[in-house]
Amino acid sequence: MSVTSRPFTQTELLIELEPVVAGELDRHLATAKEWFPHEYVPWSDGRTFDGILGGEAWSPEDTSIPEVARVSLVVNLLTEDNLPSYHHEIATTFGRDGAWGTWVHRWTAEEGRHGIAIRDYLTVSRAVDPVALERARMTHMETGFATEHEGMLRQLAYVSFQELATRIAHRNTGKVSGDPHCERLLSRIAADENLHMLFYRNLLAAALELDPSQTMRAVTDVVTSFQMPGHGIEGFARKSVAIAMAGIYDIRQHRDEVLMPVLRQWKLFDIEGLDADGERAREELAAFLAQLDSAAARFEERRDARRARAAAAGTSL
Repeated sequence: MSVTSRPFTQTELLIELEPVVAGELDRHLATAKEWFPHEYVPWSDGRTFDGILGGEAWSPEDTSIPEVARVSLVVNLLTEDNLPSYHHEIATTFGRDGAWGTWVHRWTAEEGRHGIAIRDYLTVSRAVDPVALERARMTHMETGFATEHEGMLRQLAYVSFQELATRIAHRNTGKVSGDPHCERLLSRIAADENLHMLFYRNLLAAALELDPSQTMRAVTDVVTSFQMPGHGIEGFARKSVAIAMAGIYDIRQHRDEVLMPVLRQWKLFDIEGLDADGERAREELAAFLAQLDSAAARFEERRDARRARAAAAGTSL
């Protein structure tokens, strides 16, 4: 890799980082384990639904999985369902040739397993209403997904955080489900998400070496405006509050378990030689993280108070 005294253009960054992409792709392929969605689904638990085959209609009594876990499972699945839009976004930015293109297609193939496996599990286990789920899928996919972060650096920064956030959301959903099949499946999916995070995180680390100031700005812009890719799901705000109240994914986890570990890995607050905008971006980032810490503390206080009231009344959240 070479370093210039001026900001790199996107085309230059794609060219300079291609050897890093190739190396990270080789590492990923050597590390990733082959797995098969059908092996994680308890098929013998399934039975025919109503409709053209004349089976049994879905009923809430069909499942013992807690409601908040089902809400989270649906949010996670609908997020995975938008894969065609995600593929379009990264293929448009990274290209479909060379190491970049090989990674784009490999990533898409691996992500495709997640939606397949979760939907099969939900259908066979009767955890959710399949009619409502299909209608939600149609509504969400008709909306599609378009990145709010222009340029390769911002997209790399976004997916570095988003893949880790998704890993945590999957793992914690499995834990609160109370179903060992669900937990095993989501742990397997979370392992994929972690490898994807490592790929993107390492790639952005290389970009920091090439163009630290421009990359610092990109990271700050992403952190201060971050939203999960499923934010366009109908009723997402209400669903995300329920998920946060259950401790599946909340503002504290976002700051302490997603943002901070990645930022520390990049050593962003130790980088020297930033230009004026790079320094401003770092200051903005530090201020935002402090604000997020305070917001997380306030949320935790409200949640603890609400849990105490619920316990006193003998009810659940």
